[in-house]
Amino acid sequence: MKKLRIINQIHEGGVVAVLRGNSPEEVVEMAKQSIAGGIKIIEVTLTVPFALRAIEKLAAEYSSSAPADSDKYAVIGAGTVLDPETARAAILSGSEFVVGPSLNPDTVKLCNRYRVPIMPGVMTAKEIQEALDLGVDVVKLFPGNLYSPSMIKAFKGPLPQANVMPTGGVNLENLKDWIKAGAFAVGIGSDLTTDALREKDYSLVAKKSAEYIEAFKAAIK
Repeated sequence: MKKLRIINQIHEGGVVAVLRGNSPEEVVEMAKQSIAGGIKIIEVTLTVPFALRAIEKLAAEYSSSAPADSDKYAVIGAGTVLDPETARAAILSGSEFVVGPSLNPDTVKLCNRYRVPIMPGVMTAKEIQEALDLGVDVVKLFPGNLYSPSMIKAFKGPLPQANVMPTGGVNLENLKDWIKAGAFAVGIGSDLTTDALREKDYSLVAKKSAEYIEAFKAAIK
């Protein structure tokens, strides 16, 4: 099943590039640099003006069905999805997974209908249980900077079946701690792109992407 394949690809990729920018062109360039550096799971946030254009362009150029060692392999998804209408538009534009900042049951139902992985944001065990009841496979611990990696172990005490992806606050220094604590994957946002945006040098995204992939590989040894 494609849905399960995408979920497994996110898990094996380990690191999700959460990309925000001022234009679709800017985000597409950052995505290409991220992919070149090794982060092949791309989340285009819908806070980007005309974000669907970026998703369409990336989905046309890259494919999750391409060989993993191909330069055309990547999994393209949409983030900051607030409602089912936006989720449907993102899916039609080529998104293969959907991420939200919070748990919206209607968005989850829409994604389940089309068999597209949905990762809603959660902050409590109650929200995780509600997400599981709705059929969610992976939840996003957000904002991750409010927690320490030990929070995953705390959640997995009563909910060992939960797959948790922290986003926000994950960096090169603590990535290993999150992975060792049981994170399904990690989402990396501003730390991946801040230097590139400040210096107007997008190649810095590729450099930082490579550093994150090396850190992830070291963490799973």
